Amino acid sequence: MSLEALEFDAQGYLANRGDWSEELAKELAAKMGIELGDAHWKVLETARAIEAESGSSPGLRKISRRAETPIKSIYKLFPDGPAKLIAKIAGIPKPKSCV
Repeated sequence: MSLEALEFDAQGYLANRGDWSEELAKELAAKMGIELGDAHWKVLETARAIEAESGSSPGLRKISRRAETPIKSIYKLFPDGPAKLIAKIAGIPKPKSCV
C-alpha cells in the first residue's frame, strides 16, 4: 500500500496500526533520511511489542531497557526527537511523554 493511500493524523502518525508493514516503515524512514539497519529494526520491533502489550506508545527509557540499547545509541539511530520518529516509523501513536 502506498503512502498516499494511507491515513495519517495531523501530526503524521499512522491512523490505523493495522496498515503498518516493514515496507511502509522503510518508506517512512527514507522520507526522514534514515536507512534502516538491524539496530533500527530491533528498536522499532521493541516499540511495537510494548505498544501492543500495554496499549500505549512507550517512552525512550522503556524502549532502551527492553531493546538493551543505550539511549545515546537510540539518539544516533533516530536523531531529532527519537521517540517521535520511532513511533512514526513503527506505526504506533505518539508517546504521551512527547510534547
